Amino acid sequence: MFLVIGITGRVGGATAQHLLAQAKKVRALVRNREKATNWGDQGVELVDGDWNDAAAVERALEGVEGAFVMLPAVWAPSPDFGEAKSVIANYVEALTRAAPPRVVVLSSMGANRTSGLGMITALSLLEQGLRQLTLPIAYVRAGGFFENFLYGLHVAQGGTLPVYYNPTSRKSTMVATDDIGAEVATLLTGPAWSGQRVVELGSMVSADEVAARLGEVLQRDVKAFSIPRAGWPAAFEQIGIPKGQTGPAETMFDAVNAGWMDLGVAGTEHVAGTTSPRDVFAAAHKATTA
Repeated sequence: MFLVIGITGRVGGATAQHLLAQAKKVRALVRNREKATNWGDQGVELVDGDWNDAAAVERALEGVEGAFVMLPAVWAPSPDFGEAKSVIANYVEALTRAAPPRVVVLSSMGANRTSGLGMITALSLLEQGLRQLTLPIAYVRAGGFFENFLYGLHVAQGGTLPVYYNPTSRKSTMVATDDIGAEVATLLTGPAWSGQRVVELGSMVSADEVAARLGEVLQRDVKAFSIPRAGWPAAFEQIGIPKGQTGPAETMFDAVNAGWMDLGVAGTEHVAGTTSPRDVFAAAHKATTA
């Protein structure tokens, strides 16, 4: 039995799917059973609760062979990242009391740093918080998700894909969420290890390359366009981040553009993604036009 936290999200869902494909038993901690009905139908054991309840996490951990944990995405975190700190404290408490044989943690490129990361600060804190544990833990530092560009299927009809990457020709670490799920499942079910390890997951890809692959799917020429830095706050507000709280998202992309999230941090392992951005766009396009 393997515990998957965040099963109704992209990465948690991909992880569960890969585990089920291996005929493994899966348990999920869920806040809303209705949203997880399809997983229950596939044989996933659903445990009520969420990451804000250490006792619920502990119950979900009981008797598992391994666990996948992650933080909820918070685009407008408190200045002290209190939301993340609370969840991390719950994880530490639960993992101390119901220590599974191995834990895989979703982190991010750049989490080795402790400042200047914006939203990624939460994952840096997560790694720092769990390092006090003596469990075998693997931190999967994933690149930016190709799925984050899916808005391009709608906005790039005119031939332009607006992005926060600047310059658009510069490569940074990117990966498909299905590849993250595959790697997490491999770590959970593969050979045992001792101590803590870090896996950098993804390949170096530019926004120009992403736009070109999107164009292939849309059957038109698509070029990446860097949103001017001064326009970032308004752009983030348009996707739902409250006015005056866009700073963490802005700082995150500043860090990406500065090269702080590139592959090659000393002491880490590297696993390249096998799913291309074209694969991601083609699957989403097919789903919307079927």
